[in-house]
Amino acid sequence: MQFLRKTAVRGTSPFLIIAVAFGGLILLGTILLMLPVATKSGQGTSFADALFTATSAACVTGLVVHNTATYWSLFGQTVILALIQVGGLGVVTVVVGVRALRRQRISLRERTIMQESLSASKIGGVIRSTRFIIVTTIGMELIGALLLLPVFVPRFGWEGGSGEAIFHAVSAFCNAGFDLLSTKQPYQSLLAYSTNVDMNLVIGFLILIGGLGFITWIDVRKHGWHIRRYHLQSKIVLVATVILLLVPMVYFFCCEFQNFPMKKRLLASFFQTVSPRTAGFNTVPLTQLSDNGKFMTILLMFIGGGTGSTAGGIKMTTAGVLFCACLAVIFRRREVMAFGRRIASRTIFRAAAIFTLYLSLLIVAAMMMSGVEHLALLTSLFECASALDTVGLTLGVTPLLHLSSRLLLILLMFIGRVGSLTVVFAVGSHSTKFQARYPEETVNVG
Repeated sequence: MQFLRKTAVRGTSPFLIIAVAFGGLILLGTILLMLPVATKSGQGTSFADALFTATSAACVTGLVVHNTATYWSLFGQTVILALIQVGGLGVVTVVVGVRALRRQRISLRERTIMQESLSASKIGGVIRSTRFIIVTTIGMELIGALLLLPVFVPRFGWEGGSGEAIFHAVSAFCNAGFDLLSTKQPYQSLLAYSTNVDMNLVIGFLILIGGLGFITWIDVRKHGWHIRRYHLQSKIVLVATVILLLVPMVYFFCCEFQNFPMKKRLLASFFQTVSPRTAGFNTVPLTQLSDNGKFMTILLMFIGGGTGSTAGGIKMTTAGVLFCACLAVIFRRREVMAFGRRIASRTIFRAAAIFTLYLSLLIVAAMMMSGVEHLALLTSLFECASALDTVGLTLGVTPLLHLSSRLLLILLMFIGRVGSLTVVFAVGSHSTKFQARYPEETVNVG
């Protein structure tokens, strides 16, 4: 809290504050996970492994180098859960939200930082929205935990089952993908529950709701079923959510899981469509997917969830804006339109920049990993997309990577969580004293 006050007074860039806040959270988590008490063996963890785990948890990714269920002690698992919760909401959101709930004064500069953290369109009402976000998050996680009790209590008892339910509800809603179920075989995720309807639906809908974005939550609270009153951002997110749920689900049902019994086929198709955006749980072995299935999963990971949500990726709004821009070019429209509204040119520029940065970074990182680890390029793309888009799905190679590749994934997870533009703006120049206006000239493209 003191950090936000000091940096706000000094006039530090909001983007730098957000990046440094996440860096501080990761460092704190790393130190705690290095303690001997954090592991079941009591021998402590190396800095590199603790850093990887803390980054994965704080950036709500889910990639691991040690089996969460068997390697970490109750203290270590609690640290991971806390990192997931704070990382999912955002460090700035948690700090300002706690101050707001305590009725402390929030300065204008702090409200500006909060606006950037939430990706809100305006600064007005941002503190009230923060309170709503925190309360809604905790409420949805508690509801999810209650619905998961019938799944876990018969296996682990009331005490153990309650802990399992809370951990997996938080991990799912924050789109983290960490699990405590791989006790007999490592890195099994939810494979044992592939035909459990309650597990698939509860975890799946927690992922979906967490990935919609805070602005969409606020619109639903204010306007209910009057969708015409929603922000344009919320409309794009909801339409994209439906499309990205139905189309890939049909693909997985028809092309990937046709040999499964009908019940498992339906559940697997649903879950494999939802989880890559961007939770990291899986109910089927990902190595059994065809190359087309793996590439479809990469596309879902790349798009991710809604802006200002717990999900990663370029975000559905970015993909939606670029799609509308393509339609404008195809139909030779002078303006980019969506739902009867004109999309501002600066929004289109921002979407194009995000898409280009993410895609370039993904390709370069995958080529580097492929060269260092001697992996197939598709496998490297899968692992790097999982890290950059904060998903956590893996083809089983992450625990086997060399230190250089793990450091690469750590960097990708950090950039994916705080946002590529946030990193660029945090380290770039923000001088706006003078901007020359140059002559305009048309350039033929395509």
